[in-house]
Amino acid sequence: MMKAESIKSWLQSLSFRTGVIVLLCCIPFYVLSFAQMLLPISPTAKGVLWTILFGLAKTCQYGGLTILGVEGYNRVKNWIKRRKDDGED
Repeated sequence: MMKAESIKSWLQSLSFRTGVIVLLCCIPFYVLSFAQMLLPISPTAKGVLWTILFGLAKTCQYGGLTILGVEGYNRVKNWIKRRKDDGED
């Protein structure tokens, strides 16, 4: 088993692009977690599906944010700064 710190370190070593892709993967899981309620299946099955799909969505969300980390923060910060500087000229 990997320790939590080693998992976090490994995730943060992944690229910005990977972080964005993982973060975007949470969108279909959120949609599916609620859309499956329209299926004609038992309430128990709906609850199980919702738990699994919502859990996958949260896992992708937090995993993507961990991968983005400081690098993602700096990219967004620099992008905002460039846009602000371009607007003032």
